[in-house]
Amino acid sequence: MSLLESPSFETISSEIKSTTHPGGGYVLALTSLGNYYVSSASAPSNAIHLFDKSSLKCVQTLKGHQNATTALRTVRSIGGSDRHTLLSAGKDGCVIAWDERSGAPTMQMTTSGRSSTVLSCDASHDGLTVAAGTDLQKEDAFILYWDPRKSAVPLRVHGSTHSDDITAVHFLKNCPSPTSGQILLSASTDGLVSTSNSAEDDEDEAVLNVGSWGCSISQAGWIRNSSTNRVWAASDMETFSCWSNELDMLQNCDIRHPSVHSHGRTWVTDYLITCHNTKRSDSNLAVFVGSNEGDVALLSSSDVTDSSVPWAINSVWAKGHTGVVRSVFWDENVRFLGEDSKISTWRCPIPRQPSGFDEGAMDMDSAILKRERDDEMDISESEPEGKKVKRQS
Repeated sequence: MSLLESPSFETISSEIKSTTHPGGGYVLALTSLGNYYVSSASAPSNAIHLFDKSSLKCVQTLKGHQNATTALRTVRSIGGSDRHTLLSAGKDGCVIAWDERSGAPTMQMTTSGRSSTVLSCDASHDGLTVAAGTDLQKEDAFILYWDPRKSAVPLRVHGSTHSDDITAVHFLKNCPSPTSGQILLSASTDGLVSTSNSAEDDEDEAVLNVGSWGCSISQAGWIRNSSTNRVWAASDMETFSCWSNELDMLQNCDIRHPSVHSHGRTWVTDYLITCHNTKRSDSNLAVFVGSNEGDVALLSSSDVTDSSVPWAINSVWAKGHTGVVRSVFWDENVRFLGEDSKISTWRCPIPRQPSGFDEGAMDMDSAILKRERDDEMDISESEPEGKKVKRQS
């Protein structure tokens, strides 16, 4: 990939606020819930912590999972409720919905002995289906579905969509029809991205499309826009890919080591942190990358489906962390979590594309970005690379 400097490029070296995560440990996940930021960390802590957004003081601690928490997710509703809810998944084989006011679970969904670890979870836009992906146990990795109103046992279980750890599950949100809201995106270390009809009991009939990348996938998500929904994915080898709605590969690039010299320093990407949907970019996607020194950069492209289109580096946040940054949450500002047990809040300038790119979509105020954030919350021998896999009935 080629990397250019945005006309509005800025290096930001001063945090708004920062705090140390209780108990130490690598901070692995961050989301937003009402007036709080919510985080979880690596062992030995299994707790989930809530931080006041204004002060970054820890104001509530949830007991978390019996073993490590593997995923945090804020969903618009669950089981017919009309309020945003925190979901967590853990190595104890549970998905838990939390009431942050009491600090207690409101419901708990288990894998019924099928696996000891749940790696990913999400709830549908209407809150009436919860999905989770498990690790590989013996020869099976499962996608489990629950009706949260009857959460004692899974509603259905799909065990052949993937053949290794299922690192990401994401429902399609803000859909034009109720049936499209049942579509679930899943990704796995088996190198496959898949879309499934979550309402279909027969797994062979449920799987809609499958794409093979040929490498272990650590993250994946939807790229939403007004015309069509695409998919992004990141591999354990720090490569990035973009897929069509039918899961045909559109771009595959190595995110590491493209460098750009700017303002007396050279930026070199060492790893990909995550991606976020945003209308601040023509492609509706912002890509956060990091350096081994603890700095973070925001990259964007006017067309992530075209490998010939250069990427732009919009901002660098420097000198805030001394270790690898594991998680980013983007709202009116931007929040980073690092291996140094530190949560930092930073100012986030509006990105602009290099000269010649359409900048009409870049003039966004914080209210629009807040709505994007809410959508995001409601929002890891094979076939040849990029080849679409046809499932056998």
